[in-house]
Amino acid sequence: MKTLVLGGARSGKSAYAEKLATLSALPVTYIATAQIWDDEMRARIRHHQQRRPAHWRLLEEPFHLADALRSAAADGHCVIVDCLTLWLAQWLCPDCQPPADGDWNRERDALIKRIPTLPGEIIFVSNEVGLGIVPLGEINRRFQDEQGRLNQTLAALCDRVVFMAAGLPMVLKESACG
Repeated sequence: MKTLVLGGARSGKSAYAEKLATLSALPVTYIATAQIWDDEMRARIRHHQQRRPAHWRLLEEPFHLADALRSAAADGHCVIVDCLTLWLAQWLCPDCQPPADGDWNRERDALIKRIPTLPGEIIFVSNEVGLGIVPLGEINRRFQDEQGRLNQTLAALCDRVVFMAAGLPMVLKESACG
């Protein structure tokens, strides 16, 4: 089963994804995409770390997500990817120093091709960024466009899509088979 959990900032996405992983009763690998760029981000990451069970395996991968999923996904195992929004932002932001030989389009395509082949339970966390106004800056509009397209593609590929608002899950899609 592949699940996409969408929502705005502080909507409860990560906590819900972690709840789904716990309820699966499977061994869990948590793929964290965030990098620490400042004290505020360090505090956010620490909050996530303290909330997760200590026995979950942690894999930090800010750029090569398809490869990380290939190595982490397995039958009888659950993987959380938290989150696609930071993964995308780090690829688009020149200050985040994406790999010199890397290419966002190639990495996105690799992820999209990999998803249908992944065994086990996979839970993706992503921000819904299309509910606000169109941003003024070019990089911000590109980010919003890329995030919207990525979310639409993952929603089509996933068996279940859940939208979070105020900590409440709303199931948008639930396939009969997983």
